[in-house]
Amino acid sequence: MDFDFQWLLVGLPVAFALGWMASRFDLRQLKRDRDDSPRAYFKGLNLLLNEQQDKAIDAFIEAVQNDPDTTELHFALGNLFRRRGEFERAVRVHQHLLGRSDLKPGDHDRAQLALAQDFMKAGLFDRAEAAWRALEGTPFDGEARLALLSLYERSRDWPRAAEVARGLECSGTPALSARIAHYECELCEAADAQGRPDEAQAALQRAREAAPQAVRPLLLAGRRLAQRGDASGAMQAWEALRARQPAAFLLVAADYAAAAQACGRTAQALETISATLAELPAVELLQALEKLEGPASAQRLPRLLEHLKRHPTLSAAQLLLALPPLTLTPQAWAALGEAVARSARPLQRYRCAVCGFEAQHYFWQCPGCLSWDSYPPQRLDAL
Repeated sequence: MDFDFQWLLVGLPVAFALGWMASRFDLRQLKRDRDDSPRAYFKGLNLLLNEQQDKAIDAFIEAVQNDPDTTELHFALGNLFRRRGEFERAVRVHQHLLGRSDLKPGDHDRAQLALAQDFMKAGLFDRAEAAWRALEGTPFDGEARLALLSLYERSRDWPRAAEVARGLECSGTPALSARIAHYECELCEAADAQGRPDEAQAALQRAREAAPQAVRPLLLAGRRLAQRGDASGAMQAWEALRARQPAAFLLVAADYAAAAQACGRTAQALETISATLAELPAVELLQALEKLEGPASAQRLPRLLEHLKRHPTLSAAQLLLALPPLTLTPQAWAALGEAVARSARPLQRYRCAVCGFEAQHYFWQCPGCLSWDSYPPQRLDAL
């Protein structure tokens, strides 16, 4: 059968016309979709940029009602509710997102993350824990574990905090060993308080293994030895603490002196504390020396005067005032006056009642917030 070219001449114009009509239909449909997009969304965005959050929320609610399938609008609305402290409404928005069957996996994880943040901000820690746990194995796994760690710290759930911290360390999160040591030390102190010394010792051992360079396990080990009557062992632990971090030795200087007196090693303790005082002048060390030497020591006044000369602080002045008044020389009174003057100087300031800006001179207009008459006429030391 021969092909009739007349049909080709008729069919080409018809096909062209149909294609043109189809393209016009698509353009009209696209224009209609664009015109039907929620104007309330753009209105809400404009209000949000102008920091009119109440009106912006109303506009977003209208946009969500007009187009309930708009995921990003739900996220924006939920975040706005959370920032405003309307946690119940934020939870409802994010739970509505989680209940949608057509939600993409990535958006589902985002909604779960937002819901966990809602519960945390609202103080519903049990629900927040469950919400964070639901994010395990998702792209937000690391953020969820860190949030759980913070949650367990706030609730003082040290066993779970240690478990989460060890899991984070295994996944590559650095610098958590010191925190694990603190968790174990907290468990050690709690076990001692409840009369479970074996559990306390095990927790202390785990703390030392987690962070061998940490100072708190050494401090705690010395105190536990001193409580058991092993004053010599306590001194040894605290001397290791001093060698590792001299500043931390100030926390146990008085205990170290008491342990030295208990085991008859006063001379050694005097030498150790004096050497530490030369490197790190501190009132705690002065008090420990007074405890070892006794109140009638001839070195007490000269040592205090030397310390006040280098470090005129109120704490050192208080030690000087504890001496009998007849023993105070004119030099001692001068050092005492210098210490009081230096310590009072930071308080001899005016503070703005609006922004808290402090200045040595009185201002009628605050240099910080530019408020007028915001400075009380009295200095801080008179309030």
